[in-house]
Amino acid sequence: MFSRLRSDIQCILERDPAARTAWEVLTCYPGLHALVLHRRAHWCWNHGFKWLGRFISHVSRWLTGIEIHPGAKIGQCVFFDHAMGVVVGETAEIGNGCTIYQGVTLGGTSLYKGTKRHPTLGQGVVVGAGAQVLGGFTVGDGARIGSNAVVVKPVPAGATAVGNPARIIQADADVKREQIASQMGFSAYGITQNDDPLSQALRGLIDNAAGQEHQIALLWQAIEKLAGPQTPTSHDCVPKDAALLETFEADKLNQLVGK
Repeated sequence: MFSRLRSDIQCILERDPAARTAWEVLTCYPGLHALVLHRRAHWCWNHGFKWLGRFISHVSRWLTGIEIHPGAKIGQCVFFDHAMGVVVGETAEIGNGCTIYQGVTLGGTSLYKGTKRHPTLGQGVVVGAGAQVLGGFTVGDGARIGSNAVVVKPVPAGATAVGNPARIIQADADVKREQIASQMGFSAYGITQNDDPLSQALRGLIDNAAGQEHQIALLWQAIEKLAGPQTPTSHDCVPKDAALLETFEADKLNQLVGK
């Protein structure tokens, strides 16, 4: 019991830069308190003491603002950050190393008892603030759920789900970005620069326009070489330094869309 508690405290110290000491985490983090109480409630639920399990869960909700059904299964090193208003359903499963922010609902869409009504989160999943994950499907290992997303279908491992209804964005295969991500540990609130499909489309258009501008500049240079010394007639057709008169400022536009 104490070894698991130490593991929970250590994972909070690693993931939350605001956490200063183990004593502060132990005494002031409601997410940790909710986990400790849930383990008692879960034990009671599995050993036939259903009412006692529900009562412990009710007291935990009153003390921490986090509602976890005693039947839910939660792995090791799970971090409920802030976590006010989090709701975890009866058949939900949360894998090791998951991070769940405030206002998250792991809910169900079926009214049939005895069925898998709530989602299963794989290992290392990050669920952003206000996200709603509804249904008895699986969110793969290392996936990210963006803030305020409404997810009603499975999310592949390593992918990101954003929007309402959620759209699935496959993980970036760029090795350099993976190295940076591993150094950072995880993305706060499950948001990265590649999460917004609209921004991705705009960045693609900007990059395409910048490439076309480069090609046009090369064409102007070729035309100026072919024109040779300018005469009054050629001056009207090919202005001097025509390629430099107008430029497409791709960098500034990329900053506006968050690249």
